[in-house]
Amino acid sequence: SRTFMEGYGTLRQLTFGILDINYFTTDPETIDDIKSFEDNVTARTTVIPPLPGSMMSTAFSHIFSGGYSAGYYSYKWAEVLDADAFEYFKENGIFNKEIANLFRDHILSKGGTEHPAVLYAKFRGAEPSIEPLLRRSGFIK
Repeated sequence: SRTFMEGYGTLRQLTFGILDINYFTTDPETIDDIKSFEDNVTARTTVIPPLPGSMMSTAFSHIFSGGYSAGYYSYKWAEVLDADAFEYFKENGIFNKEIANLFRDHILSKGGTEHPAVLYAKFRGAEPSIEPLLRRSGFIK
C-alpha cells in the first residue's frame, strides 16, 4: 500500500543518513569489520534484512563520492521543512496571501543571508515540527 511504501522509503532514507553520519563521526581505527559496523548502526531502521553477502555501504555512493560528508540527512530534513511549511499554508488557507508573502520575504528572497533556521522561524513563527511529515508519511494520524 502507499502508506507502507512511504514508511519504508522514510526508514530507508533514515538508514542512509544514520550510516552516513556514523561513518563520519566514528574513529576509523575503531571499525574492525565494515559489515558489523553497518549492521550495528542501521539495526533500528532496517525493515528487510539484507541479503547474505550484501552491504549497503559498497553501493551507497553518496557517502564517499557524492560530497555529502555526513550531510545525507539533509534530504530528510528538507522533507521536514517542506511538510511543515505546507501544513502552515493548509492551516491558514492554501492561497493565503499573508503566508505566501511571509514565505517570499523570509525564505525565497533571503537566500543565504542568514542562517536557514533563523529564516524558517521568521517565516513560520516557530521552529519546524516533524509531525506534518510523520502524518504525510502515514506514521501518525
